[in-house]
Amino acid sequence: MDEIISALLCEDATPQDFAAVPLPDSYRGAVVRKEDTGMFEAMDFADKDPRKSLHLQDVPVPMPSAGEALVAVMASSVNYNTVWSSVFEPLPTFGFLQRYARLSPAAARHDLPYHVLGSDLAGVVLRTGPGVNRWKAGDRVVAHCLSVELESADGHGDTMLDPEQRIWGFETNFGGLAEIALVKSNQLMPKPEHLTWEEAAAPGLVNSTAYRQLVSRNGAGMKQGDNVLIWGASGGLGSYATQLALAGGANPICVVSSGQKADICRKMGAEAVIDRSAEGYRFWKDEQTQDPREWKRLGARIRELTGGEDVDIVFEHPGRETFGASVYVTRKGGTIVTCASTTGFRHEYDNRYLWMSLKRITGSHFANYREAWEANRLIAKGRIHPTLSKVYALEETGQAAYDVHRNLHQGKVGVLALAPEEGLGVRDPEMREKHIDAINRFREGEAKVS
Repeated sequence: MDEIISALLCEDATPQDFAAVPLPDSYRGAVVRKEDTGMFEAMDFADKDPRKSLHLQDVPVPMPSAGEALVAVMASSVNYNTVWSSVFEPLPTFGFLQRYARLSPAAARHDLPYHVLGSDLAGVVLRTGPGVNRWKAGDRVVAHCLSVELESADGHGDTMLDPEQRIWGFETNFGGLAEIALVKSNQLMPKPEHLTWEEAAAPGLVNSTAYRQLVSRNGAGMKQGDNVLIWGASGGLGSYATQLALAGGANPICVVSSGQKADICRKMGAEAVIDRSAEGYRFWKDEQTQDPREWKRLGARIRELTGGEDVDIVFEHPGRETFGASVYVTRKGGTIVTCASTTGFRHEYDNRYLWMSLKRITGSHFANYREAWEANRLIAKGRIHPTLSKVYALEETGQAAYDVHRNLHQGKVGVLALAPEEGLGVRDPEMREKHIDAINRFREGEAKVS
């Protein structure tokens, strides 16, 4: 591994140098173990602790098969799917790996008694398998986390509809929270060269997810002038939705849970911000009963902030806690676009406010390669900035996942893998200098879109 690190830190290293570096027999990865899948049984979701289930251990290096690449991971980040995997919710991910293994001999490599997690990375290609032409050893890359087979016609209009699409590092093994990762070559994208390794690793999953959900025609198809209600607008997903709305000429109405998070949204450039805690919204009277009066109060507050207009789009991801309110406050003919359900998967809403007002609920799940590429292009152009609040060492991945689980973070939580320290990896200092104020303010939680 020392030879790999030396090559990674050498600015003059050539593709031939990387191709000649010998691969180690093993690498360190953040894993959950099959033997631990029952450790949190009978516990409430909130009480399950990723620090107890995530382990750093040596695992064998997989060799790239046809259409695959082996990547040295300089940095990664924690997404909510890492939290789900680490607490075995809504079910252990080993079932995903077993089903994948039945697909082919190459896929069978993923069915192991451990699961290397992680759906983001920034790093350098070490090896490619047969049939890979676009990428070569030494290329500096970030990873799009959709793993897709594309043997079915269903996936050729939108790869997210492929019956064999999976989220890498969640539904496949050999993810990015590790020193080495195995990906399909059509997951790779160029690293934005004005960013450090940890900054470049942060946006991947959430920025692409927000792009499809909000901007793409497969999602809400946001346009200039739209009013967009964004739940959790300072968080890992919502912060990118807020930036995309501002960059696209829309008007974000940012909903957050504290005054500190409200300040973050204002410093991103948002003018309409609702602090749920300060304003005391309680959408549920108890576990079984919602309170429509609170929906109406939220709708009135939104109209105060928009000059009397309802929202065209609701960017939904909390799920059960907020979904009834989301359906209610959307304008006639508007769209509720939903991904994830961090407060519960069973949504309840009053259908009268949907069907009689011709509203639409659109499901959105991650992004296809084209959408991810466009989202990454916006990062590379400096139109969207990484929202990275804190960076941990690979040994501290359990704590990083704990922070995300307990909502103790702002924006994204990064993890250094082979990068020995923060601040490395910049190859376009001129571009960085142009955007340095925005980059730094986003990292400090004091963002303003440039």
